[in-house]
Amino acid sequence: MRVTLFSTCLIDLFQPNAGIATVELLEKLGCQIDYPTGQICCGQPAYNSGYLNEAKPAMIHLLETFQHAEYIVTPSGSCALMLKEYAHIFQDDSKWSKIAKSVADKTYELTQFIVHVLGVTKIDTSLPGTAVFHTSCHMTRLLGVREEPKQLLNQVADLIIKPLKGSDQCCGFGGTFSVKMGDISAEMVKEKVTHIMNANVDYLIGADCGCLMNIGGRLSREKQPVEVLHIAEVLNRGMRG
Repeated sequence: MRVTLFSTCLIDLFQPNAGIATVELLEKLGCQIDYPTGQICCGQPAYNSGYLNEAKPAMIHLLETFQHAEYIVTPSGSCALMLKEYAHIFQDDSKWSKIAKSVADKTYELTQFIVHVLGVTKIDTSLPGTAVFHTSCHMTRLLGVREEPKQLLNQVADLIIKPLKGSDQCCGFGGTFSVKMGDISAEMVKEKVTHIMNANVDYLIGADCGCLMNIGGRLSREKQPVEVLHIAEVLNRGMRG
């Protein structure tokens, strides 16, 4: 199975470890990875700020880049959601509507792809310790990927997943929200980190690098010894290829 990786801006620039883990994990699961070097931002920051026309050139570039992919997989629920939104954005565009729908239909968040396309619900790996899982807003509420990451994490040997108070609450990142509404965002992530601290765990695991970067930054400022991991890193850690 040939999989085209959409790495996303945050992974490319700030957390390449999550991208590397994604590639290694998918290869161990039998996939052949394709990485178009021409990929750029999906246009989400501009689009969510109301600048649709300014975002469209980036979107069209990605449509051109990914149109021939068999499957498009990204370790980000937020960016997967954006590619799926292309079908709506270009629905009245005679040139791009069919390509946009095709790209949307074959785009998957990583755990969604592993569970529903590869049919894998247990990965032979281990991570000793305790953890909480952060459910990011776009991935959970809008993309509808809720149980897949938990399904996979619950099968990781030696790992105990603890409940997290306020797990359904936003961490305050929200892309440009954290810039435009900095004071509110800071209070939101402060509350999230308080709940994580009270859970007394070794790891914070998530599936969106924006959330992990935001929460991880606050944990660091609070000098908390909680290791922040993308779910791809957890599933890939110690896995036998």
